[in-house]
Amino acid sequence: MDPTSQANYHQIATDHVLLKWDIDFDKRLICGTSTHDLKILEDNVSEVIFDTLNLDISNVNVEGSAATYNVKEKHPVMGSALHISLPSGLRSGSSIKVTVEYKTTKDCVALQWLDKQQTQGKKFPFLFSQCQPIYARAMTPVMDTPSVKIKYTAEVTSVLPALMSAIRQSPPSDGPAHGGKEIGKDAVTYVYHQPVPIPSYLLAIASGNVVYRAFPPYEDKNWTSGIWAEPELIEAAYWEFSEDTTRFLATDEKLVVPYKFGVYDILVLPPSFPYGGMENSCLTFVTPTLLTGDRTLVDVIAHEITHSYFGNGVTHAHASHFWLNEGWTTYMERLLLQVIHSPAHRGFSYSIGYKGLVDDLAQYNNRPKYQRLLVDFEKGEDPDDAYSRVPYDKGANLILHIERTLGGLDVFLPYVRDYVETFMGKSITTQQWKAHLYGYYTKNGGEEKVKALDSIDWNAWFYGEGTSLPVTMEYDTSLAKAAYDLAARWDASRASDVSRLDFKESDLDGFDSNQKVAFLEKLQSYDHLPSSHVEYLASLYKVSSTHNAEIRLRFYQLSLADPSTPAAHKYAEEAANWIIGNGTGMVIGRMKFCRDVFRAIYGVDQKLAVDTFMKEKNSFHPIARRMIEKDLHLTK
Repeated sequence: MDPTSQANYHQIATDHVLLKWDIDFDKRLICGTSTHDLKILEDNVSEVIFDTLNLDISNVNVEGSAATYNVKEKHPVMGSALHISLPSGLRSGSSIKVTVEYKTTKDCVALQWLDKQQTQGKKFPFLFSQCQPIYARAMTPVMDTPSVKIKYTAEVTSVLPALMSAIRQSPPSDGPAHGGKEIGKDAVTYVYHQPVPIPSYLLAIASGNVVYRAFPPYEDKNWTSGIWAEPELIEAAYWEFSEDTTRFLATDEKLVVPYKFGVYDILVLPPSFPYGGMENSCLTFVTPTLLTGDRTLVDVIAHEITHSYFGNGVTHAHASHFWLNEGWTTYMERLLLQVIHSPAHRGFSYSIGYKGLVDDLAQYNNRPKYQRLLVDFEKGEDPDDAYSRVPYDKGANLILHIERTLGGLDVFLPYVRDYVETFMGKSITTQQWKAHLYGYYTKNGGEEKVKALDSIDWNAWFYGEGTSLPVTMEYDTSLAKAAYDLAARWDASRASDVSRLDFKESDLDGFDSNQKVAFLEKLQSYDHLPSSHVEYLASLYKVSSTHNAEIRLRFYQLSLADPSTPAAHKYAEEAANWIIGNGTGMVIGRMKFCRDVFRAIYGVDQKLAVDTFMKEKNSFHPIARRMIEKDLHLTK
């Protein structure tokens, strides 16, 4: 059973939910009803139990009649179980309809409400959700477990354009903005339908002053794709993603199976969005930090598109098996890079990912349980405490190791297709995945392939702790060579006076974004450079002022690594101002950046880190806010 849910989904489960919502920007809440069409899975089930978190529930009915219900005491992680009494004599295979009337509250961790000053246009407020891993329950009563997949229909009334993780029925996306009504004044009801069953964490909503541009059709594909953004960003966003998005999706179809969701749109959110991307079905949410103007960070879209198969399609049963989503997606994303670009690009991505993996593993030295790939969560344990690169990169390396052990892509890709075809639409455990893997190669490889699989140390991969992988992995580092050579030159220069250094701004000519990241990460593997060298490097290469957040993050990690140096204190203040948008409220809320930077600042100047965070605390998404508070030891 899912250790993060209190729902009785083994007895009764939602098949479809109808959401009727009104968005109130003045009161900062969503109010309305959720009507669940439930399948009875066990004879004589007497109640249905939904997960909720800080919802204000006002009425419940069953089959149109008032029903008895009870909201149980709140658990600090799982929230309050909503128990609803059902008629007696229900039989397995039958169905029943339950409607809950409610509204969200100010403590809704799934929603972030932004003032107009926190948006690009600064004319209208903005709302967006983030339900992964277990926060859909803060937005609606639901069986909040990936073990239950639901279809949904939504009727959302808002004075600003409203988007959801489903196919829009009305008004049309390519018609007049806001259905031709006045944005910010007139209420319009938006209708959406999601016919493909999805886990609850993919429920998503956004509402703000956004406009749409369709990407050109790709060959004869029967799906559509386009971009949503605030008017001020739509041109930049369209340019950034229009060249690669449909190509990524078409290539995924060739590698795996046809796309199931009909629509693949992207929404560029305000900068407080806590992730690089979120693979909400039909509508991927992305951070504006991807808009670099050179398309160097669009690989995030390759990752989110691939979730259409691994996560949205084949889904982990619960948080303990989260690596099945992220490890498989990361592996396939990197295979996509090989197919579209070259094997060197695949290897380069693994090299960069490995550095992030080792850093995150080190963060858990005092909690080695979270260094494992397969985490046995206790009932009510917070899965966000284990959120790191581990399921992504440890998982991807395991699958790469399996590919190599079995004999390469020619042997492995047919299995990948069979895996997706077998489990598409289902939620599975690691044990089910492994059993299918062995079953496939028993049938399609015989004793030789089974012996190859037996040679893998499964326990070391699943339950191993520490800061290294069970197997030493080798990657193609040809694209990294120039970056590593430049880093070695800087390391060798540490004894020289800065005025005698033989470096030029043109050293980085021909480097793409990932090579600049590799250069700065390689420098971190050496002893700390003198402050004079760090400051000269920052000035020469403009890495402390670049708009590319990936590069800037690595520079701050480098410059803040030695708290005893003047450079660390200088750049700690600079990094603090960067993360909070220089006090504008436009914080960089992507946790990959804000959490790492706040931790680095804390290592240099604890007061500066805490004071900076407290100054703009409420500008961060509730999920990011809670995690930063733990990072800065403000809460446990």
